[in-house]
Amino acid sequence: MKRQKRLIKAWKGFGPAIVVIALVLASWTMASGGEEEASFFDKSLHHTGEGMRYWYEEQGGFMDLTNIPYKDLGCKHCHVQTCDQCHAVKAGEKMAFSTDKAREMDTCLPCHGREGATFKFDRQTESLDVHIDAGMVCVGCHSAGDMHGDGTPYRSMRAPGAVEASCESCHENEGGDAPAFDPTTRSHKKHKKNLDCAACHVRSTMACYNCHFDSALREGKKKGNFLPMKSWLLLINHEDKVTSASAMSLVYQNKTFIAYVPYYTHSIMSPGRTCADCHDNEAVKLIKAGQKVPVVAWKDGKAVPWEGVVPVAPDNLEWVFLNKVAEGQWVPIEGDEPPKVQFAVHGEPLTEKQLKKLFMKMGSQ
Repeated sequence: MKRQKRLIKAWKGFGPAIVVIALVLASWTMASGGEEEASFFDKSLHHTGEGMRYWYEEQGGFMDLTNIPYKDLGCKHCHVQTCDQCHAVKAGEKMAFSTDKAREMDTCLPCHGREGATFKFDRQTESLDVHIDAGMVCVGCHSAGDMHGDGTPYRSMRAPGAVEASCESCHENEGGDAPAFDPTTRSHKKHKKNLDCAACHVRSTMACYNCHFDSALREGKKKGNFLPMKSWLLLINHEDKVTSASAMSLVYQNKTFIAYVPYYTHSIMSPGRTCADCHDNEAVKLIKAGQKVPVVAWKDGKAVPWEGVVPVAPDNLEWVFLNKVAEGQWVPIEGDEPPKVQFAVHGEPLTEKQLKKLFMKMGSQ
């Protein structure tokens, strides 16, 4: 109480509003035993980067091969440490707080580089995400809660409640500005809730393939240490529903690793793909015959990615792993040691039942 009186006396000349602020600040200080309470933002994924640490260190992650803890990697430097990174703007000779800056795409993309690469690839093929092409920005779908968290220390974006943005938020709202979800559409009617929107509407998956961990650690940079690819779409099982996925592959001292992860690439097309794009396609035929799908092959001195939809049946997928011998020069790793495989953030291989449905030819499913 004495602390509150001192604050009121010191600030009473500034008017009633400042007195109220003084009382609130004093209450916060007293409630925390004289220490300022931490912001709930401190528990957000943007601040902690817990999703990256969790994937790397736990669930049989890549640290099993490197023995380097996450805290010693450069990845942690991407975490948002203060509000200034998204909200601070220059106002004359001073700095000011801006919500407008936080709404700009250019504020998000320096950290979310994979999304930036996605838009670059799609512009080159004149197949830009329908939302971006319509002039939408990140905050058109992602709420303040997605950015700032809600005080819950989630372990990944895929944890229930971690991200509010969803296709259904707009596309099941009748009378809204967005096209409504039509349950009478053949594919919607057939698949019902067994198929996630992304499985049909994500054009292809953005992958930063074959991250050369040796070079990244030695040179202290990421650029040029992996091969960006966007030509295939992986289908994975996520909580008994088929959805889009990506593969993260890494190399460290000739040891190889690949993670299959449910992943939403911001490369949405409308309408979605046809039945034949998935059912009994070329990759599915190889799996059905017990053969391997060369998702990334090595031909004529180059890594050549598959084009089209590929079901995640890990025993039937084949990847080439490469060593970086010079800037822009890669060579396949010799030896028959299989890669360490990880299924991360609630992803699983497609079930036998899900695969059998993909084995069906168009018109028979």
